[in-house]
Order: sequence, then C-alpha cells, then structure tokens
Amino acid sequence: MDRRSFLRTSAVVAAGIAAIAAGLAPLRDLKNFESVEEFLQKHYKELTPEEMKQALERISREVERQYGLRPHVRDLKPMDGVEFAYALNLTRCIGCRKCVHACVAENNQSRNPEIQYIRVLKMPNGTLDMEKGDHNYATESVPEKGFFYMPVQCHQCHNPPCVKVCPVEATWQESDGITVIDYDWCIGCRYCEAACPYWARRFNFTEPSIPRDQVNPNMAYLGNRPRHQGVMEKCHFCIQRTREGKYPACLEVCPTGARKFGNVLDPNSEISQILKNKRVFVLKEEVGTLPRFFYYFDV
Repeated sequence: MDRRSFLRTSAVVAAGIAAIAAGLAPLRDLKNFESVEEFLQKHYKELTPEEMKQALERISREVERQYGLRPHVRDLKPMDGVEFAYALNLTRCIGCRKCVHACVAENNQSRNPEIQYIRVLKMPNGTLDMEKGDHNYATESVPEKGFFYMPVQCHQCHNPPCVKVCPVEATWQESDGITVIDYDWCIGCRYCEAACPYWARRFNFTEPSIPRDQVNPNMAYLGNRPRHQGVMEKCHFCIQRTREGKYPACLEVCPTGARKFGNVLDPNSEISQILKNKRVFVLKEEVGTLPRFFYYFDV
C-alpha cells in the first residue's frame, strides 16, 4: 500500500488508530515515492519554509533522475491585491486548438496518453448547451459556417464544488482566485472530477509520459511539475507564469486575440473593462459556482 492508498482508505472508512498503524506498516513498498520523507510529507499548507525547501529539492532530484535535466522548481505565492479572471471572445475564436497544444507543452501534461486541460467545443449557432458540442471535430476546415467554437477549461469558481468534496483537502482556492491541487496529497478518489460541472478535472489512469526533450523545466510546486499516476490535475491559469506577471500560455498562442486575462481588482485592467462594458455570461450559471471564466460575443 502506498501513501495515497493509505489516505484513501483512511478518508473513506475512518478506521481510526488501528488502520493508521496498519497503513504505515508497509513503508518498504513506496512505489511512486522517492523516500520515506516524501511518503510522510505534510500537507502543503503545513510546510515550514525549510520543509518546502526540502520538498522542492526532492522534486528537482526526481525530475533530474527521470528526465536527465535539472528543473527550476519554485513555490510561487499569490500576489497581494490580485484576483485573476479570464474572458473569451467567442466571436473571434476560430477553433484552431492552438491553445490546447500550447497548454499541454507549457504544463508538462502527459503526451501518451495525452492529457488536455482545454476542450474546444464546436457548437451549432444558436445554442449554448455544452451537451450539443463536439470536441472531436477536425481542425483542417475551421472555422465552419453555421458553428462557433467554445473553449472550456477550469473556471476557477468563487464557489468551487470540487473543493467541497475533497476528503483530504488536497484541493483548495487561493487568494488570487486560482484553485490548486497538492499532487503529493491527492489520493485519486476522483470526487472532484464528479463534482465539477465543467468537466475540467483530469485523472492520471497511467503513469504520465513526456518525451525528455519536451519537458518544460520552469516549474511550480502547485503548477506544472510532473505528476504521478493516480492523481488529479487541471488548469491552474499557468500559475508558474501568471504569478510572475506573465500571461497564460493559451492566451499568448491565440492567433485571433480571443483570449483576455488579468486582475479584476485593477479597475483599469483590460479584463475589468471587458466585464464592465461587454455583455458577458458564464456557463451553467444556475449551479451557483460563480466562475471567474467569462464569455462574450462582439454584439
């Protein structure tokens, strides 16, 4: 039994001290874990600066051993006075899916099988029903007449149902509006995946595979560091970029300028002006998640 199996069992059955003792016994079988220290690592929120330093060094060693390169792994905190939001102009989106592939490359997502945080739905004109969208369309002939294209990813909700259902508090919302995941603490129960109304969570059913020459060495603890089999992941607004004042990778690659991102607490930011002056809407408003991801048309 590895640590995730132990936590999963403890969270679900709450077997008490006897189960804890039984769960800790097989430390000799660490499987996905580099060391006893990793097995016993505290929750992210409980780590002291020195413990975080040790965790970052351990992650760096693990990446170096696996991929043969030394990464730059950081623990990036939210910036004061910043709350991020995203807006997407559906009139401009052409469905090219360049955002999808830029996201995969930036965030060290598995290539085989490929995990994608962004799904672009080909939608018939006149409907906003996600169930009628097609995300398996061919990109050779886009944009097609009679359709528009609607990218969907994590909506970084003010009221995130995924956070509420996590039995071990492996996912939570930070002060800048980004819902994050502690991959070392996730037990892979997939409750968050079931709770998300936007289909934004991804689960590693197999060990993620990334070609060595495609690994992005600029990493964040709560962002794009490599993940293990058996954990959840999702869009985190490219936390390794945005918390340093850069744009998300999906925005930078968009050829039509359909994507807008920024600090809604700054009244002069582009995102604030869009929310003030455009007729924006959110998906599934009726479920009460209060997304920070907005859509609008040029009308």
